[in-house]
Amino acid sequence: MSSKVVICGVDTSTLPKFSANELAELMLKIKDGDENAKQQFIYGNMRLVLSVVQRFANRKENMDDLFQVGCVGLLKAIENFDISLNVRFSTYAVPMIIGEIRRFLRDNSAIRVSRSLRDIAYRALQSREKLGATLQREPTLEEIALDLDTPYRQVACALDAISEPLSLSEPMYSDDPDACEIGDHIADLSNTDEKWLNNMSIQDALRDLAPREKKILILRYFMGKTQVEVSTEVGISQAQVSRLEKNALNFVKKYLI
Repeated sequence: MSSKVVICGVDTSTLPKFSANELAELMLKIKDGDENAKQQFIYGNMRLVLSVVQRFANRKENMDDLFQVGCVGLLKAIENFDISLNVRFSTYAVPMIIGEIRRFLRDNSAIRVSRSLRDIAYRALQSREKLGATLQREPTLEEIALDLDTPYRQVACALDAISEPLSLSEPMYSDDPDACEIGDHIADLSNTDEKWLNNMSIQDALRDLAPREKKILILRYFMGKTQVEVSTEVGISQAQVSRLEKNALNFVKKYLI
């Protein structure tokens, strides 16, 4: 019994099922211009489109939209299929349906990617599928770059450019809506609790310093001036600057303990 999936108003459980021989006969009629046979063939292959669309379920795109785009790929496959080739229609159609959906996802991405990068990425995806079938494993980027005769860095940048961006609010585990979010696992090392407390303590220490010592520390450690430059600006000797700076640092350290 077929499971019921309604997509774009189509109940897939009611779609006709044809044998390989029946599909071959329908394809012959299609090539002779039989529009009725074409409609039957389309309905008979909608489950194939649905199976491809389900591969993109994690992309959070509207599934009806992807199904319609997949059907466009199916139509292109029907128009371009060469019956003289000794290959099943589904074998020929699946890559075209996938390619049509991926093209739609690239063109509708929130991040605009240059045409040249998208072209390289598209060829890289095709190469990955081809090499994967040949090698019976996932090909490396180096192997894809070699197959395309394209520099490795260009291939890597192109594939990275069309990757789906992640939200920091995305759950770590898709099957657990209450899981920690990605943002919870990304540490901001520039603003740790310890640094935040130290910054507050330093501000308190500077507020309580005598004006001249405070100015010396600001010139030395916030403006990066040498003791000689500070002595000229403050109007005292370098030795006095050195002594006052040392005393001021010891004063500040008491706030950090």
